[in-house]
Amino acid sequence: MSTMLYPFKFKPILKEKIWGGKRLSTVLGHDIQAMEQCGESWEVSGIVGDESEVVNGFLAENNLNELLEVYLTDLVGEKNYEKYGLGFPLLIKFIDAQDNLSVQVHPDDEYAQKEFGQNGKTEMWHVIEAEEGAGLYVGFKQKITQEQYEAAVQDDTLPDLLQFYPVQAGDTFMIPAGTVHAIGKGVLLAEIQQPSDVTFRIYDWGRLDDEGNPRELHTAEALQAIHADENVGDFKIAYEPSLNHTVKLVRSQYFNTSLLEFDRPLSKSFVEVDSFVIYICTEGRMHLLYDGEQMEMCKGDVVLVPAEMDELQIVPAQRSKLLEVYC
Repeated sequence: MSTMLYPFKFKPILKEKIWGGKRLSTVLGHDIQAMEQCGESWEVSGIVGDESEVVNGFLAENNLNELLEVYLTDLVGEKNYEKYGLGFPLLIKFIDAQDNLSVQVHPDDEYAQKEFGQNGKTEMWHVIEAEEGAGLYVGFKQKITQEQYEAAVQDDTLPDLLQFYPVQAGDTFMIPAGTVHAIGKGVLLAEIQQPSDVTFRIYDWGRLDDEGNPRELHTAEALQAIHADENVGDFKIAYEPSLNHTVKLVRSQYFNTSLLEFDRPLSKSFVEVDSFVIYICTEGRMHLLYDGEQMEMCKGDVVLVPAEMDELQIVPAQRSKLLEVYC
């Protein structure tokens, strides 16, 4: 029976960070209030204590987990419900790095379940904007021994071992759990990840907290979490943009992401997907047409299309870009 669900917009959950800036406001149009260093905006989250709240339609003011409890497979699809139950399977963020983020690693599912009773964290990044010379640190330049790694941590020379990628808008990276990484200063990006907030900080550029103390490091935990053999390679995703076509970026056990760059209307059918679909607007402005209704979407907007919806028309007002994400 149709429950007449519709595409959802959520209230961004803003996070002040020591390395944050103003671009979530100036570039993505978010109201960051009086925040001087707004580093993250959680756009779609079911993490307890940080649940996204609907801002449109008759379900406004309900949060994502409340929707999931009521609408179950109509919201997320049958296979996602079977796999994840009442846990929403993704966390979507925008991140503004005005300064370098710490060098860190996230545990895989096995380690995270054993130690914390929650998911690991595999993630991907899609660059929205980058200053000249800005970049990302992902993996090591070459294979290193545990002794070399521990010596670099001890000597504060860990960044010398890391692979640095200068980036520009559109560059996309896949970061499996267990990969050492850091977002460099001057980068604004969208992050798509497993719903986990377990982070082990390895190196923090000599930064001090508000009390003037070095921020806590998680050296021992990180050593257990790092997948040493998988930290070497090319983590940048190669793809060819194709106007008015769906271009695959990532296919993984955790999420699938495509890029849509278009200047004419697109018809999207979700009959074969058996999943919600999330659209992240990184450029332009458009209308989503569904069931005789329409919704405007512009740069910085994120929309969740429930699994029970079979189709959608996307009509651009100008050349636009969307990330399309589903499980």
